Amino acid sequence: MNQIVKIPTATNEPVKAYAPGTPETQSLKSKIQEIKNTPTDIPMYIGGKEVFTDEKINMHPPHETSFNLGTYNRGTAKHVHDAIDAALAAKNAWASMPWQARAAIFLRAADLLAGPFRDKMNAATMLAQSKNAMQAEIDAACEMIDFFKFNVQYMSEIYAQQPPENSPGVWNQLEYRPLEGFVFALTPFNFTSICANLCAAPAMMGNTVVWKPAETQIYSAKVIMELFKEAGLPDGVINLVYVDGPTTGDVIFNHRDFAGIHFTGSTGVFRHIWKTIGNNIEKYLSYPRIVGETGGKDFVMVHKSADVEQVNTALVRGAFEYQGQKCSAASRAYIPASMWSELKPLLVETTNSLKMGTTEDFSNFVNAVIDQKSFTKLSTHIDNVAEANDAEIIAGGSYDDSEGFFVRPTIIETSNPKYTTMCEELFGPVLTIYVYEDDKYVETMQLLDETSEYALTGAIFAKGREHINQALYHLRNAAGNFYINDKPTGAVVGQQPFGGARGSGTNDKAGAPINLMRWTSMRTIKETFVAPSSYEYPFHQ
Repeated sequence: MNQIVKIPTATNEPVKAYAPGTPETQSLKSKIQEIKNTPTDIPMYIGGKEVFTDEKINMHPPHETSFNLGTYNRGTAKHVHDAIDAALAAKNAWASMPWQARAAIFLRAADLLAGPFRDKMNAATMLAQSKNAMQAEIDAACEMIDFFKFNVQYMSEIYAQQPPENSPGVWNQLEYRPLEGFVFALTPFNFTSICANLCAAPAMMGNTVVWKPAETQIYSAKVIMELFKEAGLPDGVINLVYVDGPTTGDVIFNHRDFAGIHFTGSTGVFRHIWKTIGNNIEKYLSYPRIVGETGGKDFVMVHKSADVEQVNTALVRGAFEYQGQKCSAASRAYIPASMWSELKPLLVETTNSLKMGTTEDFSNFVNAVIDQKSFTKLSTHIDNVAEANDAEIIAGGSYDDSEGFFVRPTIIETSNPKYTTMCEELFGPVLTIYVYEDDKYVETMQLLDETSEYALTGAIFAKGREHINQALYHLRNAAGNFYINDKPTGAVVGQQPFGGARGSGTNDKAGAPINLMRWTSMRTIKETFVAPSSYEYPFHQ
């Protein structure tokens, strides 16, 4: 039966507030306790089968390192090969499935996540990745739901794009084929929704996927796979492996059928991957698609006309929500001298008042950084300030890993606009302030633009439109997501497609049609209904 299929119009999932004593708060707390009371052994998922190995790795909440959530099963190169084989075996049936059926799977996943899976996905993210309830809700529930729903809508719009029939007797068509081969999804720890999207976006377009998550995100990755399975995703479409990076890369990037990578992570790793792909280019059946969102050194530029309290709120939220472990987190700010005397005491007081602790206490604003490596890097940078003659800590500055990887939100004031923490991505709760002379507004923006190799997010705070327009012009290449009188974090799917350029990635905008287009290979089909029977044209007469 042929019928016209109308996809439901996507709308953003409402964010639950998790206020004290509410039903959603009690339900989520119960799920957290249930998970803690039930240690689990997490398998890899290859071709629909749960794969266990002899190498079990313990998992600990970053905020409670003495507690064991369970184990995951570390794999080997053989498991990567098996995952590739499973993806290739599943490819023809998946690519041949009507796109409406693929859409239905992800729409069902969205509704399952909005309902019975919501607490489990949020609780897993809170425990394994140390996100508080609000940050987990925004990420692991709402943004993932939005990715599924909006991408289905974009997929339908893409398939509907066809050439005009502008020649008599000719039918022109565009076929949106999946890539030839398999797609590799390499995902980060900090956003559960991003991990799901890096797999789901290529899969929606008919591709099959090998997925390697960050080790610290494996717990919530398991819940994502459970969600996909419950939604009806066929075996082998997405295959989840826990194998170390070098081993995985050696297999993936030397495989003839490697068709593309969907990546979020560090700039250094992405550049290494790009070089490896380039060196192996003759090995591949097709030129691989390389789509990546990497680092950021995100900024807040403030004009003297801005509102002090609004700037204070934006800096605290932008820099310290989820411990600054967002690609978009504000990590450097440029403050006019005339404002600093009023802003500084307010900013210091607010920062020092932030409550820090476990995610199970819903009143905590700040939780733990992700692991020992991150803790050591951040504490080293904090300690180095004491040796500097051009920087000082004005708020925070303490850290403690006796029970978890806790770093107090820290503010550094520097007289050197090229001080280390103004340039390097720290990925933690550290904000560096540079105070500039009011009449150096344009010069400071030019300095800002050349300070960092990144260009992910940034913000301007100003009242006068002329000052906003100056920032829009001078900082036009400094951020792929630019915010006016708002913090540089919190992009919403369907409203602010996310991604940056320069050292921040390929700017293929997660949550936008352009990203889905990267996972298709178009075929143009011209059908002539009555073909010419003579080679001669009229001018031959």
